[in-house]
Amino acid sequence: MGRLRWLVLLIAMQLAASASALELSAQEAAGKRLYREGVSSSGAQVTARVGAADMSVPGSVLPCANCHGNEGTGKPEGGVRPPVLSWQRLALGSGTRQANGREYPAYTEASLARAIQQGRDPAGNRLDPAMPRFSLAQSDQRSLTAYLKRLADERDPGVQEATLRLGTLLPGSGELASAARVVEGVLQGCIARINAEGGIHGRQLQLVVLDPGPDRASAQQALERLLGPEQVFALVMPMAPALEGRLAAQLEAAGVPLIGALSQEPYSRQVFEPLPGLREQLLSLAAYAETSLQVLQLPTLVVYGDATQAALAARLQADLRERGWTQVQVQGVEAPVPDAEVVFFVGTAALFGQLTEALQAKGMAPYLLAASSQVGGELLQLPEQWSRRVFLAYPFIPSDWSAAGRTALAQVRERQGLDGRQALLQVGAWCSMVLLEEALKRAGRDASRDKLVVALEGLHDVQTGLTPPLSFGPGRRQGMAGAHVVTLELPGPMFYPVAPLARP
Repeated sequence: MGRLRWLVLLIAMQLAASASALELSAQEAAGKRLYREGVSSSGAQVTARVGAADMSVPGSVLPCANCHGNEGTGKPEGGVRPPVLSWQRLALGSGTRQANGREYPAYTEASLARAIQQGRDPAGNRLDPAMPRFSLAQSDQRSLTAYLKRLADERDPGVQEATLRLGTLLPGSGELASAARVVEGVLQGCIARINAEGGIHGRQLQLVVLDPGPDRASAQQALERLLGPEQVFALVMPMAPALEGRLAAQLEAAGVPLIGALSQEPYSRQVFEPLPGLREQLLSLAAYAETSLQVLQLPTLVVYGDATQAALAARLQADLRERGWTQVQVQGVEAPVPDAEVVFFVGTAALFGQLTEALQAKGMAPYLLAASSQVGGELLQLPEQWSRRVFLAYPFIPSDWSAAGRTALAQVRERQGLDGRQALLQVGAWCSMVLLEEALKRAGRDASRDKLVVALEGLHDVQTGLTPPLSFGPGRRQGMAGAHVVTLELPGPMFYPVAPLARP
């Protein structure tokens, strides 16, 4: 009898797994779009009435998923705690006394429609005023109800019984190809270690790597393939400059989280960056210069390399003016260099060398401030006149590395055939995987993209072994808020930290 019961249980589990992999029907898919986007697939107008004044707004402004989450578990916000929306829970009824002392029976399809359209529960009680009332066509209400019955069973793309698929965009040719190989090596090395230890909640991680190609059209096609046919759960450390400024918005629309470095992207709930971006590093330099070099009133120049860096240079100029810098100009590196006491550089290592040569030709040695990743080996060419005049921002320095972190990275390097070059990219990819691993563990076996975002938001003081502790939170999407400031002493060169983790 016992063996028969185990056989029945096993069959039931297999049926449940098969059911979770089933595709949605056309009606359920229409309900899903209504739930997540507030848009009717039939073309009917969907409006939401809000508050005591019954102010009408388009349904797309207040879709159900905004408050209840894509998985229907509810996202407490502003003192409001939206209830769980799975049909299994609704149809069983509450069975518990509410905060206002009232009880309600189980929902039926009819009473659910009344709750959605009129804001009343099955007992006739008014729901929380924060709950919008939606005007729906009968067909849309049926579609929404059909989807809610499947909501608890549906998994986000990329999540299977035994695997979880991650994706990234890494160039296979061109000037970024060698950097991309470094990033892929670290990602694959970390994933191999995680899988060898049993994976996460019994799932092995898989990494889908696509080449974004030479231009925006090819990069867009590769991104759409990752989010579509490849069915990835999340992105990690992509390198697709052609999508710069647009990637965050597309991830928002698709609800796909990303862990890794992005430049010049607007804030996005979906994007988590372990290390400070160029703007944050340059602002750390500015904060140090203001207090230690007393340069607020001195002629200051922001020099950029090419058109791709012009927007960041202009933004830095605005930042400096807002902080009280009174004389700030912006120009390209090709333009004649005017007299300046302070120069911020935004560009590449080769152009940094070009800038220092132009300054030397004019007999100038201003304070020169730049992110370490943008100067490269050009520092070795500087003459002695630049000693203690160059200040660099570093997201991490050797003293941040623990013995365990150093050993673990060395093992990945050995396994993947990497050396010490491109250390910033290696540490960025490493930290991305450390954060992703911890967040996936916290999200649980029943992982969803929404749960991953919430888990990432809840990470505080994560020890990566290679950086200062990283922390996120609601509204905070960068793990570090500043950078170390290091000066250069010549001849040598010798590097001296002058401001540990200066915060802008």
